Amino acid sequence: MNNGIKIVTIGGGSSYTPELVEGFIKRYTELPISELWLVDIPAGQEKLNIVGNLAKRMVEKAGLPIKVHLTLDRREALKNADFVTTQFRVGLLDARAKDERIPLKYNVIGQETNGPGGLFKGLRTIPVILDICKDIEELCPDAWLVNFTNPAGMVTEAVLRYSNIKKVVGLCNVPVGIKMRTAEMLGVEPERVQIDFAGLNHMVYGLNVYVDGVSVMDKVIDLMANPDNSMTMKNIKNIGWEPEFIRGLKAIPCPYHRYYYKTSEMLEDEMRAANEEGTRAEVVKQVEKELFELYKNPDLAVKPPQLEKRGGAYYSDAACNLINSIYNDKRDIQPVNTRNNGAIASIPDDSAVEVNCVITKEGPKPISVGDLPVAAKGLVQQIKSFERVVAEAAVTGDYNTALLAMTINPLVPSDQIAKQILDEMLEAHKEYLPQFFSAVEA
Repeated sequence: MNNGIKIVTIGGGSSYTPELVEGFIKRYTELPISELWLVDIPAGQEKLNIVGNLAKRMVEKAGLPIKVHLTLDRREALKNADFVTTQFRVGLLDARAKDERIPLKYNVIGQETNGPGGLFKGLRTIPVILDICKDIEELCPDAWLVNFTNPAGMVTEAVLRYSNIKKVVGLCNVPVGIKMRTAEMLGVEPERVQIDFAGLNHMVYGLNVYVDGVSVMDKVIDLMANPDNSMTMKNIKNIGWEPEFIRGLKAIPCPYHRYYYKTSEMLEDEMRAANEEGTRAEVVKQVEKELFELYKNPDLAVKPPQLEKRGGAYYSDAACNLINSIYNDKRDIQPVNTRNNGAIASIPDDSAVEVNCVITKEGPKPISVGDLPVAAKGLVQQIKSFERVVAEAAVTGDYNTALLAMTINPLVPSDQIAKQILDEMLEAHKEYLPQFFSAVEA
């Protein structure tokens, strides 16, 4: 480690990469990176070159001795890495568009990480992440794997269950977004706010809120009961909660909870959006096009403000913070996806949960929350069962297991509709799901 830190980013051609680079530059005195390897696949080569050249300009402008390498050879990049970050999308945005559009035909929500879309993103992604894990075990066994590929909780679950890698942390920007928005509602600086987070990825609850160590939860619930104060993200329609519901829940739901607590309104809005402006994937394609045009400009040597539109605000900052805290044994508190180890009483110890952890050089130490509120517990357990069954289906390529996963998801109304959606989506994503087709073809 003495000769500087080596970081490998798989999915290096992502539009988010400049934010990651900015985060590393900002923390260079504490986190002396000597090599940053940006890895992508042949289909992403053009984007990798554009983003990679911007990254090099950013480092040069900062006057730092960080070497930025661009490669399509993952194995070459991984040798002796200290940290590996993953931010890829199997099938690119076209696959996401299918995940969002196909379920709508059956009056079911089509979304990137929830319902049938989340299931298929998991089926495509898990085999790839497990393949990367094999390379890590062989080429950089001491490296930390920091995953922000969605569905982050499901991917972390699969790594914990089906690989030999123990040093894995899943990361999401949702808790950071909730903290920022809560601070804004309270009119205080974000660093004075601490929230007790517990649940699953994209299904995390804020159980208590403190300002300067004093609980202000009642005040936050009152503020959230005002529909003008509802929290959301670029990719989720901001539909306010019923005030009495929030008062009854006595917890902060995350933006993704709308799919479960406001299913019919969200479905209706998705149908309208798909017809009028296109699905979120189609909108993002346009945003990305504009971003990459900006990134091409040889005079640009900073992260452009337009990146905020992409919906992943704070993502990379959260990643840089996490890496910094592991490397420097900071022992600060961050919400991450990790092995439960008894932190949440009603979830198995060996499952991935999203919970506040003390971040040490040995990794995240989950902070025990006891049990989830009765009102939240059942839904969280149901989604955890769904994630585990999806991971099993992804690894085995077993059709029956995939159908079971689809049917037990709360957004899918029956086994018959589940089967129709499953069959159509399997066909649509065939090239990225060899585990389901190789046996059939053989």
